Amino acid sequence: MAQYNIDDLIYLMQRLRDPESGCPWDLKQDFASIVPHTLEEAYEVADTIERQDWAHLKDELGDLLFQVIFYAQLGDEIDDEAQHFDFNAIVSNLIEKLVRRHPHVFPGGTLRSERSGASIDEAQIKANWEAIKQQERDGKARTGVLDDIPRSLPALSRAQKLQKRASQVGFDWNDPIPVLDKIAEEIDELREAIREGRQEEIADEMGDMLFAQVNLARHLGVNPETALRGTNQKFERRFGHIEAQVNASERDWEQYSLYELDAFWNEAKAKGL
Repeated sequence: MAQYNIDDLIYLMQRLRDPESGCPWDLKQDFASIVPHTLEEAYEVADTIERQDWAHLKDELGDLLFQVIFYAQLGDEIDDEAQHFDFNAIVSNLIEKLVRRHPHVFPGGTLRSERSGASIDEAQIKANWEAIKQQERDGKARTGVLDDIPRSLPALSRAQKLQKRASQVGFDWNDPIPVLDKIAEEIDELREAIREGRQEEIADEMGDMLFAQVNLARHLGVNPETALRGTNQKFERRFGHIEAQVNASERDWEQYSLYELDAFWNEAKAKGL
């Protein structure tokens, strides 16, 4: 079996984008059109890791790497010299950024520089990291506290990042109890909107309630995206038990009451599913 390297992958991408002999689908793509595929591949990597499907992880990682190669090829095709970039430029920029952000590892500001054996203060590392990132934002003329948080992130993840960034400048509660009170307040406002049938306000209040719940998760040291993914998996397992009971019976779904289905749910819960 042939052993290929990154140069071979770059060459393959060049062939796919060859105007005369390339793949018609690949030739039609641009930066915007492949973004959905990039997001999908990233989620497939996450899903494979969560399922601990190590046999297929390298395949999913390869698919994700291909997305970077695709963007690099598109960058290499840009005519404007100021905007032009290729894969090597991406790698070089990445290394420069990581060296700059880790002065505790690369004290001389170069890839080959090494630190002494002195202990590292984790709090100081975090403070330096945020200061360096702020300098980078200033260099991009994006000086607002929240400016560089991507809008395309999943809503739960973006809410968490918005809150964390605001917390760094003091806009935050000191403990989770006031956050619980805020959630209760949002639930009351949502209940009122539902009672009065104000649909636009229902959506708005629902968003406020979810945002407050993300804030609570952050204060409790829980990643809300991870927590919800875990709950989704738990729901699948328990509903699978319900489905198995229904399929094993001689009755159809519509012949079961919610009370009976809920009893199956409690069975699944008692079994630790």
